[in-house]
Amino acid sequence: MTAMTAARTPPPATATAARPGPGLRERKKIRTRTAIRAATYDLIREQGYDATTIEQIAERAEVSPSTVLRYFPAKEDIVLTDEYAPLLVAELRARPADEPWLDSLRHVCRTGLALGAPASEESEAAEEEEATRLRTRLMVEVPAVRTRMTENMAGTGRLLCQVIGERTGRAPDGFEVRVAAMSLVGALTEASLYWAEHGHEDDLGALVDRALDILEQGLAPGKP
Repeated sequence: MTAMTAARTPPPATATAARPGPGLRERKKIRTRTAIRAATYDLIREQGYDATTIEQIAERAEVSPSTVLRYFPAKEDIVLTDEYAPLLVAELRARPADEPWLDSLRHVCRTGLALGAPASEESEAAEEEEATRLRTRLMVEVPAVRTRMTENMAGTGRLLCQVIGERTGRAPDGFEVRVAAMSLVGALTEASLYWAEHGHEDDLGALVDRALDILEQGLAPGKP
């Protein structure tokens, strides 16, 4: 669900909070990933995306360049890697089996938006909103980020194929399942891109709802 959420560490209390928390080793990894992301965003704000190097990110995050590349194989991945996708896929699997598919998707999308913009503290919420705006702006403006985003969409689509296959009893690699999964990924991506292209003036949640309406109903005749 890369397009919907800021790439950051999930908060400890979410809809999946009943699961066991991460161990010490995993917490260290999360702290390192968070430091790398924070350093990257700060440098991009200061000097732009193209001028920001892996070496500068490593220095600002107080890690080695090899550590940065171990966590993120490319600079674009620092911006785009989405740790929410597995959580949201699990959330989708947990929805009632008899719930209409679009209702399940709306629930999961709203969960994703909530994870990406927590309101526990005003300063934290503002920081995350700024990160989301920067991230989506880079998706629009930087060709390398846009290309990597397209590549990452395939991975998200494969995760959705598994869930759709489970819900429908179809083979996850079947044609219809793949079309349904990638239609959803494409719709959510376009909602994020449209939001950024129009100066983040619209409500992202409303755009996501509109995107799901189009998937469900198609284009209404006679409307612009």
